[in-house]
Amino acid sequence: MKKSAFTMIELIFVIVILGILAAVAIPKFTATRDAAVASKIAMNIMNGVSEIAAYAVSHATVQNDLSSMSKGITELVNEGLATVDTVNKKVTIKAGNINNCVVVQVVSNASDDNLTITFNSPGNDNVCKGVQNAIDATKYPMKLRGASVSY
Repeated sequence: MKKSAFTMIELIFVIVILGILAAVAIPKFTATRDAAVASKIAMNIMNGVSEIAAYAVSHATVQNDLSSMSKGITELVNEGLATVDTVNKKVTIKAGNINNCVVVQVVSNASDDNLTITFNSPGNDNVCKGVQNAIDATKYPMKLRGASVSY
């Protein structure tokens, strides 16, 4: 009666091949995960900005708490990714390890309100870079209230 089994050499080759596959797959998985997180944060920011603009046009005013005008911003706050500054009408958004990756602010004066988006340095953080790349900041500042805005 003959017993069959794998030789030690065959087992070592299989382990080496699995190690090579893991070395290739894990960085790809991490990059895909970072891109998904960045995309979700950017989507919430852009939805939030749109909601704030719609609120400002429909009510002819803005609130000091930007999260009260936007579900997108509220979601970021609830997830611990954003802090609201009601004194300065500002939301500071964390992406990756950068606490102030994106700042959304309504700058008000006596005659108008302008919505601004500011990017801070992402350093080497891929999530923050992804968020900043996904947002088209050329549209800002956006006038929300003033002589050139009709209600």
